[in-house]
Amino acid sequence: MTLYRYEDIKVVHLEITEKCQAACPMCNRNCSGIPGMIDGAINPNLGLHELTLANVQQLLPPEFVKQLDRLFMCGNFGDPIIATDTLEVFKYLRDQNKDLSLGMHTNGGAKKPEWWRELAKVLGNNGQVTFGFDGLKDTNHLYRQGVNWNIAWNNAMAFIEAGGKARWAYLIFAHNEHQVEEAEALAKETGFDKFMPKKTSRFRNSRRNKSNSLIFTDRKSKRDEILQEPTQVKYQNISSAKIPVLQEKYGSMNNYHSNVEIKCKVSKEKSIYLSAEGLLLPCCWIGTSMYKPNEKPGKNQIWDLITESGGKTAFDTKVHGIKEVLNNAYFTHKLSESWKTPNRPVICSRTCGIELDAVTSQFS
Repeated sequence: MTLYRYEDIKVVHLEITEKCQAACPMCNRNCSGIPGMIDGAINPNLGLHELTLANVQQLLPPEFVKQLDRLFMCGNFGDPIIATDTLEVFKYLRDQNKDLSLGMHTNGGAKKPEWWRELAKVLGNNGQVTFGFDGLKDTNHLYRQGVNWNIAWNNAMAFIEAGGKARWAYLIFAHNEHQVEEAEALAKETGFDKFMPKKTSRFRNSRRNKSNSLIFTDRKSKRDEILQEPTQVKYQNISSAKIPVLQEKYGSMNNYHSNVEIKCKVSKEKSIYLSAEGLLLPCCWIGTSMYKPNEKPGKNQIWDLITESGGKTAFDTKVHGIKEVLNNAYFTHKLSESWKTPNRPVICSRTCGIELDAVTSQFS
């Protein structure tokens, strides 16, 4: 099954940089909680790649940008506001397509308010920024380590006051669950377009010592800390409750991942992921699975399919362009055929297996 045709692509997830000033414990940019690795260190498999304006103009030429409905920047490993050319890239995209919906996910803790006011003008009515504020002034830093609340909040206010549409995404943990309602009220009071409490699914797949907690070393204080899922059931991801049912049905979660029917989310919405290396992949979930901090690149099912399809260079749009990469056997049949076998990429089963959707249930 061909996943995409070039002329049908409508959505681009652009990861403009692998750089970030934060050290969020559950982010794959960091080695938090991984036995045998330096706790809090940066993922050794990352090259800190970044796309320039010239790169984006080459990879996303005007005629391609004109066919898109939506483009958003969101990092597997980096934050778009750390990249040098983010604002200029958004200006280029807006110039090519006035109707294009532009978006960005960020911790908000970098750049000056003037930059944010200019961004609001560029994005206009067809754009929005989602700020990852996981708590209030006294709690946000407990997960968003390295993010200065005052800087991040002032930037958000500058963006909103300049007419920007802002959303507040709030990851719920035990240490901030008591502030959800207060944060929602503050979001309405200060002009956020939407408040989105997120019931994280990362405890299910995290580097954890228990099913509902993660012990890590704070990069700044060097103290051991513990991250725990919410105690209130209403703030817990409902996917966790489905795991025992699936284990009984399939015998184990490994058997579930090897046999569940897969319905690809991104191929349905004609969405592609472009990494900071310039690699074209179906989705960010596959992208992050290529560079797990505790796995040597080339040693999992994701890499097996990439190797069979010509190796990493065959996916490099700087070399081949998007159209040629989409004609690769990986996109025309190899990935979709793998879903019919037990040896399919586990990340595909975890993300798009039809009986357990931990991603969508973050917002339910």
